[in-house]
Amino acid sequence: MVIARTIEALQAAKEEFKGTVGFVPTMGALHQGHLSLIQQARRENEHLIVSVFVNPTQFLEGEDLDAYPRKEEADIKICELAGVDILFMPSIDVMYEEDELCIGAPAVRGYVLEGEKRPGHFDGMLQVVMKLLNLSGANRAYFGKKDAQQLALITQMVKNYFMDVNIVPCEIVRDDKGLALSSRNAYLSSAEKERALCLSRSLKHATKMVMSGELQAAKIKKEMLEVLKIADSVEYVAIVNREFKAIEKVEIGNTIILVAAWVGKPRLIDNLWI
Repeated sequence: MVIARTIEALQAAKEEFKGTVGFVPTMGALHQGHLSLIQQARRENEHLIVSVFVNPTQFLEGEDLDAYPRKEEADIKICELAGVDILFMPSIDVMYEEDELCIGAPAVRGYVLEGEKRPGHFDGMLQVVMKLLNLSGANRAYFGKKDAQQLALITQMVKNYFMDVNIVPCEIVRDDKGLALSSRNAYLSSAEKERALCLSRSLKHATKMVMSGELQAAKIKKEMLEVLKIADSVEYVAIVNREFKAIEKVEIGNTIILVAAWVGKPRLIDNLWI
């Protein structure tokens, strides 16, 4: 495995490639969720690039940029064992100039839910993802469904800018109790991990309601909020279609139910695709 820390080193390593390239961009502190993306990309492509870069432009003032978990040695070992060909680990100076062109999230879908709570977050996320996709030259890039709005906006960016890469959505990975895996779970104590299960339990409850024939969004959200009472605070429970427009009734095959809540120090998100 080549560890590339500069663009020149990345491009030199890519010259050896002949065949399809899969790409998995990450912010490091790799866990089983990341590994599932890496393994899928490894199966579906002849070559594999993984990036580890904690992107400063998608963190807002007061968020956990400095405290965000960083585990470089462990990340390198995980990628080696997973058969990664190139691990791209750039510095901020490699990725950004002082006076940068900016990419703006769409005015509607980029400023609801996560975009409303974290204004500007998606601008920075799209900016770095475009850079990384262009640098990787990948045929396919892999993103988890847990960050559903992020996935939708990246897919839109690729379409709107006519980028020659296929965005591959990957299923949410959970621990044995149902908690969606996240690097921020490292902040949770054992007791907080138990309370954090209320996110996935609320979604399971929503699933049961839909399966029993209840499609009214207001009723589903009301009962989900009851399940979520043990969280420290709930930022939102939303029921939207694939365009991230709020809907009054669940549309089978075109609905995402999303939840964001604080448990202890971290802000956690989870969702259900119906």
